[in-house]
Amino acid sequence: MGPRTRRLLAAIGTMAFLAFYVWAVVAIGDRLPESMWIDLIFYGVAGIAWGIPLIPLLSWAERERK
Repeated sequence: MGPRTRRLLAAIGTMAFLAFYVWAVVAIGDRLPESMWIDLIFYGVAGIAWGIPLIPLLSWAERERK
């Protein structure tokens, strides 16, 4: 598989993952107790945590062909 194809698949996968991730974070956030501190911690962690599952996908997309 060529590098352009891998990057295209990674871009599509990233967009699909982020659409699901945003939906899940909002759904979970609606169920949390009403507290500014809980919201601050939850959305702060959720705002950083989205990148961790995408690291392997992006690494795969940028891998050189042997």
